Amino acid sequence: MATSSITKNFIVSGEKQVEMFADAIEESYQESLHRTPTSDMRITHLHGLEEVKKFMEKRKKANA
Repeated sequence: MATSSITKNFIVSGEKQVEMFADAIEESYQESLHRTPTSDMRITHLHGLEEVKKFMEKRKKANA
């Protein structure tokens, strides 16, 4: 994440610096929207021992 690289305090003062700072944050946000990968995976949540057993049996058959 971008915030993990911020390690020091800094001061933004004056209208021009504030505008530049706000623009940089907005640009970073827009870039992050385009970088987020989309997934075509289907996810199944298993609840209980019987569902896990059935899933594992299907897996064994598919990999046999």
